[in-house]
Amino acid sequence: MRSFRVVRDIELGLKNLRLHKLRSFLTMLGVVFGVASVIAMLAVGEGANQEALEQIRRLGSNVIILRSEKPVEETTAAQRASFMSVYGLTYEDESRIRETFSTVTRTVPARIMRQEGRSGARRMDLRVVGTTPDWFDLVDRPLLAGRVLKPRDMDLAAPVVVLSESVARRLLAADEATGQKLRIGPQVFEAIGVLEGAGGGGGDQRLDSDADIYIPLHVFRERFGEILVQRTTGARQVELVELHQIIVEVDHISNVEQTAAGIEAMLNRFHPRGGYAMDIPLALLRQAEATQRTFNIVLGSIAGISLLVGGIGIMNIMLASVTERTREIGVRRAIGARRHQIIRQFLIETIVLSSVGGLIGILIGISIPRLITRFADMPTIVTTFSLIMAAGISMTIGIVFGLYPAMRAANLDPIEALRHE
Repeated sequence: MRSFRVVRDIELGLKNLRLHKLRSFLTMLGVVFGVASVIAMLAVGEGANQEALEQIRRLGSNVIILRSEKPVEETTAAQRASFMSVYGLTYEDESRIRETFSTVTRTVPARIMRQEGRSGARRMDLRVVGTTPDWFDLVDRPLLAGRVLKPRDMDLAAPVVVLSESVARRLLAADEATGQKLRIGPQVFEAIGVLEGAGGGGGDQRLDSDADIYIPLHVFRERFGEILVQRTTGARQVELVELHQIIVEVDHISNVEQTAAGIEAMLNRFHPRGGYAMDIPLALLRQAEATQRTFNIVLGSIAGISLLVGGIGIMNIMLASVTERTREIGVRRAIGARRHQIIRQFLIETIVLSSVGGLIGILIGISIPRLITRFADMPTIVTTFSLIMAAGISMTIGIVFGLYPAMRAANLDPIEALRHE
């Protein structure tokens, strides 16, 4: 009997909503837009977050990246005259780090310079990276063709080069890039492998970029020397930098920050004027995750305002419905309907409005990120959590904002309600 009454109340609620289709649809719009905005905004935020975190994770959470960086006073002086700048990391720094810290498993040195690459009539500005085979173990760049540098390439000082995917496509526009010759500055090298693209450009201070090519460190020193010359408008800058980068691999993630502090103290002793910078991907990862949590709270709060407006719209319409149906409520109370039955009927109506609005909002919210990814080329990720949260919020809105009108309807005096015109 009780289940029959519940079913009857649901039928009455749905019937009343169908009698006012346009009003019911307009009432749902607030919830629709609110739910859709919650899902879409969180999808955009999550997509941006995952892209940033992936770039940091590619560096490895158990590595420390040291970079040579010109001191400020030398940068200012270089703008006024032509002279040799001597700064940055050295081969001795690499040896000291490897031998001093027991938590360091290996170090990977790298020298970097800009050179023009040529293959036939094709030309491209390249970032030449002289490094060791260990570089390819520490930096996540999948191999697409051929092979990477091997210890024998270092021993034989072989004039070989590993290319980034974009370099291979632009300079060696052929199905098989490996085995082809290309000119790097005045030198000729043989392509032995192709790596997947880095996913973005970058200057000389990036760990990797889409314009990178990799040659043995010994070959770099023999073919291009230790002194780098950069010509700018009205000036010529000559730099002596032994190493532009040192990647330090730590044995365990728990030792990264302690090892980084020790390395920084040691470098400060041997480089009192600076000339270097340190990046710790683990710290960057934690900072990015904390920033994203704050970002998600902000986005959720903004979208929550839309849901609040939708909930107020539902309450407003239901209060108007109570006024319109005062006589109907009086008749039901006069023939024996209890207060909880009146409350249940009105709550059913508000829950149906918010649930259907929430479902439509979820469908729109899933579609918007796909359109953003397609037309704006922005990464978006719709998470299961955002869908569950949006559905839960829409249901809660139906209950919370429908409870007051339902209570008001249930508390009407039957006699006064019957007299209502």
